[in-house]
Amino acid sequence: MDLRAIRYFMEVVDAGGFAKASEKVHLTQPALSKAVRLLEESLDLQLIERGKRGVNLRLTPAGEVVYCHGLALLATRDDMLAELEAMRSLRGGRLKFGLAPLGSAELFAPVIARFRSLYPKIDMQLLVRGGIEQTNALRKGEIELATGITALDSEFEGLRIRKDPMVVVLPKQHRLAHRRELRLQELADTAQILFEPEYALHQLVFEACERAGFIPANVTRVSHPDFGIALVAAGTGAMILPSYIAERHAVTGVIAVPLKETDLHWELSLFWRRGQPLSFAAEAMIALVRERLSGAVDQGPI
Repeated sequence: MDLRAIRYFMEVVDAGGFAKASEKVHLTQPALSKAVRLLEESLDLQLIERGKRGVNLRLTPAGEVVYCHGLALLATRDDMLAELEAMRSLRGGRLKFGLAPLGSAELFAPVIARFRSLYPKIDMQLLVRGGIEQTNALRKGEIELATGITALDSEFEGLRIRKDPMVVVLPKQHRLAHRRELRLQELADTAQILFEPEYALHQLVFEACERAGFIPANVTRVSHPDFGIALVAAGTGAMILPSYIAERHAVTGVIAVPLKETDLHWELSLFWRRGQPLSFAAEAMIALVRERLSGAVDQGPI
């Protein structure tokens, strides 16, 4: 059903005739009469009993029903347009943003704070998820944007935020702690602290160890880098971390030794589903990340 035709019909009723209504809607009287007639034909009902020369109109019972519901339809339309305009101008709307547990707080907290100050009316939901959960949530439409380790390919596009080499965090008293650099193979007999399997970094480290010819030994799993490093300091084992994260969470009693493997690194991205329409709020967040992290951003294929 054409809302414009309903509006024309209601204007005719309110004006008490086609002549006055045609002036208000800036439409010729024959065109206005045709629009109302087509509306009646589409409903297969007469809505108006016409007097002479299109005046002294009277609504039929069906016309009264259409007029009553037309008020609600047009009000809903106006509400919809107002809400869309609020979203377009970022005076309303919602952003569901998935944040990787590793690195997001350090890098994205200032950006999120700036976003909140610029767009206080946006309802922002921040969801902390592991890498596997992040990609699944994007596929299901539960979030619009995510941060984490992922390939920018046919499924996801985005911005590469930071790329860091990996280090081995060891207790200072460990036999390997004072080496200038280490190879993964040298950790084959050392107990390791790894992130939980839902973290993308778990898979990266585990697969790198497999390529080096061993399976990590005596694994302790954690969900937070600070607790993992505390376990290292207590002598529980070694932990492979991005150099940036190791520096941010360093404590007394540990040392970070660079890892020699060049194919193992940490690369944090802001990403979203390729080809998926984004909200105005999501577009604004992407623009702000480009601006605030412009020195670190390496743009992936878009």
